[in-house]
Amino acid sequence: MGFDEFLGNQRIVQALRGALKSERVPHALLFTGARGVGKFTLARMFAQAANCERLADDFCGECATCERISQIANPQALLEQGLAERGESADAATVERIPLILQPHPDVWALVPDPVRFKTPVARPMLRIGQLRAVQRAAYFQPMGRRRVFILDGAETMRWDVANVFLKILEEPPGNATLILTAPSPYTLLPTIVSRCLQFHFAPLPQADVEKVLEDKTERSPAQNKLAAAFSEGSPGQAIEMDVEQTAQRRKNALYILTRAAQGKDFSQLFAATTALAKDKGAPFEEQIAIFYGLLSDLLELTSRIKTPALRNLPLSRELQTLSDTVDIAWVMKAIAGFDQLHSGARRNLNKQLGLDALAASLSGEGSIRK
Repeated sequence: MGFDEFLGNQRIVQALRGALKSERVPHALLFTGARGVGKFTLARMFAQAANCERLADDFCGECATCERISQIANPQALLEQGLAERGESADAATVERIPLILQPHPDVWALVPDPVRFKTPVARPMLRIGQLRAVQRAAYFQPMGRRRVFILDGAETMRWDVANVFLKILEEPPGNATLILTAPSPYTLLPTIVSRCLQFHFAPLPQADVEKVLEDKTERSPAQNKLAAAFSEGSPGQAIEMDVEQTAQRRKNALYILTRAAQGKDFSQLFAATTALAKDKGAPFEEQIAIFYGLLSDLLELTSRIKTPALRNLPLSRELQTLSDTVDIAWVMKAIAGFDQLHSGARRNLNKQLGLDALAASLSGEGSIRK
């Protein structure tokens, strides 16, 4: 039990242990990296190590404090409890007055994007001003143990005007508290917030490490674990949650759309495929776009004629190779730029299907295809 259980990104683990051992703990940390790569897990482990009753730079996992903090390893039960206490039909004022705080221990708070309701959650959960103001008040209290730790998961969901409330805490940091923010990228946060945090970027795990996690955490077959690890792109959390067959089908569907767009014919089938994708409620549109980015990344390596391409979608290598023989680098770059615009438009409530149809049609233009 302890930090030894954490796979990957050992340089970050050693840096955190060194800070705890020297008692020179930063007041604000920013963990960035892909969803499911271990940011929240390591933040929880840090909270345990910062307050463990037996160890100074690690955690035993057995003392009363470690056991209480470990409850946020699976926060769903705490989240459901918080939403139930607030009420399923809470209005906007109640949501801010009774902020969603996961507090397994007096010194450790975890804030997650507030879905508002349990049965019918909002489309875009976010960290809300009520949650941040609660942290602002509590951060300066003296800890019952050694250190207060506040974990803000999904910090990128804060509206920028709301984020200014949090910025005030960073400008006058409490002496006995550490605030840990998690986000996919530092560019999704206010630069003034990023500049006041010690940053750690979590790299994807090797596929073998992801498979090892899946062997311990799931009951899938070795073949399914191998496929899930390949599709997870180094993210154990995503691999554990993954519906392998559904994920494989979504990637095939996305590759079909790219292939049809490159061929520039039979638009009825192409638009039928884009319609099905836009209506797929099983994955957010941003995740669907991420699938296209992964496929286009593979195509970029293949069209660049790299000798040993590191493909993200290895199970689709034959189909990707066939498509790469049809298109050139310019086509791939045009597709990437188009999906950049589509992703930006989706955040502004652009009609997703019309945007995808227009992009697919634009990729079938003359001069884009390898002759």
